[in-house]
Amino acid sequence: MPDLSLTDLVQNRTMSSEMAATLAAAAEERRSLLITAIPRMAGKSTVMRAALQHAPASTAFHAVSRAAGRGLGIPGTGDGGYLLLSEISQAGFDDYLWGVEVRRVFGALPGGFSLATALHSGGVDQAFDVITRENGVPDELAARIELVTYIRSIGPWDRPHRRVIESMYEIDGVHDGRPAARLLHRWVEHEDRFEVVEDARHIGTVAGSLERYRALFAEA
Repeated sequence: MPDLSLTDLVQNRTMSSEMAATLAAAAEERRSLLITAIPRMAGKSTVMRAALQHAPASTAFHAVSRAAGRGLGIPGTGDGGYLLLSEISQAGFDDYLWGVEVRRVFGALPGGFSLATALHSGGVDQAFDVITRENGVPDELAARIELVTYIRSIGPWDRPHRRVIESMYEIDGVHDGRPAARLLHRWVEHEDRFEVVEDARHIGTVAGSLERYRALFAEA
């Protein structure tokens, strides 16, 4: 089965067209992305893959895994591409990393990489607590994450009847392990509608990418 696109996810009401535009613009600009949710099978990987379809065609993608050895598959020279970390987790899979391995991935980012990753948490503050406190990533490296997307899974975790992006945050920095996070988009549950709370200040500013994607997804 082919990967779903952001257009598919707008049409099935996982996200709004504005959310899709923000994700697409972030990927086009090679911003570092974090997708978070509490249960398994909430759609973290689906949303990530859909967003990364909008990275420039020249973008290199490097899957990081302990199966690649001590270097985790991180190239020795930065190429402006993405390091793909399936999940920040202690689950024990080769592509789920924790502790010193997570610090090694974040430590590579200033050398010329962006990061696309996921983890289980109940929101943006908890997510950064996992990264900084539980995994020991310094604030200045944790702040490399620029966009955080939180997904709600509604219904039984293994048979959800809906997945919806509840909130999306632009990250301005991290201080003492806490993100300076600005809410850009949210889902208003009791009205089942999406709302733009604030325009992004950084994402989508390169070559007017956010405006282009807004026009594109408005037609979805």
